[in-house]
Amino acid sequence: MKIVLSIAVALIILFLLVRFLEYKSLYFPLSTIEATPKDIEIDYEDVTVTTTDGIRISGWFIPAKNPRATLLFCHGNGGNISHRLEKISMLNFLGLNVFIFDYRGYGKSNGSPSEKGLYLDAEAAYQYLLHEKGISPEIIIAYGESLGGAVAVDLASRHELGGIIIEEGFTSAKDMGKTLLPFIPSSIYKSEFDSLKKIKNIKSPKLIFHSPDDEIVPLEFGKKLFDEAAEPKEFVQLQGGHNNAFLISEELFMGKIDSFVDK
Repeated sequence: MKIVLSIAVALIILFLLVRFLEYKSLYFPLSTIEATPKDIEIDYEDVTVTTTDGIRISGWFIPAKNPRATLLFCHGNGGNISHRLEKISMLNFLGLNVFIFDYRGYGKSNGSPSEKGLYLDAEAAYQYLLHEKGISPEIIIAYGESLGGAVAVDLASRHELGGIIIEEGFTSAKDMGKTLLPFIPSSIYKSEFDSLKKIKNIKSPKLIFHSPDDEIVPLEFGKKLFDEAAEPKEFVQLQGGHNNAFLISEELFMGKIDSFVDK
């Protein structure tokens, strides 16, 4: 009985440890807003929206002078919106309104991050664009980087948007778990973030960026997302690492988004 009890306790401890590692691998929130668009001489509006479960989400709406479309920016798993100023500037330069928001637990947003919570945060941001800004769905483009790609895919699978752009996205949390922690059975993980399953339901045009030099998310994950996606779609191979490919391949990155918006 002592042996059985010891094994049971060890398994429970292992299970809890895996769940802790899973959480820490998925979310790296920072609360300090280090800079704002004003610091790079871009006009913006501070925005707060409330999710259906009562969480207050903070974001910025950066208007374009003659907007061609509105980008709903779902950022990656680290930092907060203040760490995306360079990319915000590039996207806004293309004549796009940009609405970037912090997930619960990030920046000034309250609460703690979770898969369901991130989906609710994106939904609240989308509803804000519809009902507060009066922007039509057909000119809203969901943009997701890394983990944000899974959030954008979930949103686009439930709403027909003008388009979706995925940068360095992954197929599912379980696939990422196998890549980062191959010795742990994927069945233990709680999170799914199953973009591979959801992307086939998206009718909106898709633009998928991925780099073979990505040191975190393998190129094959981006290609699998592309293969599962329905037309219209385009896959663009960048050069550079997970967090800087958009800069290393800036001309290609900007050019493809520009033409995607035109279409």
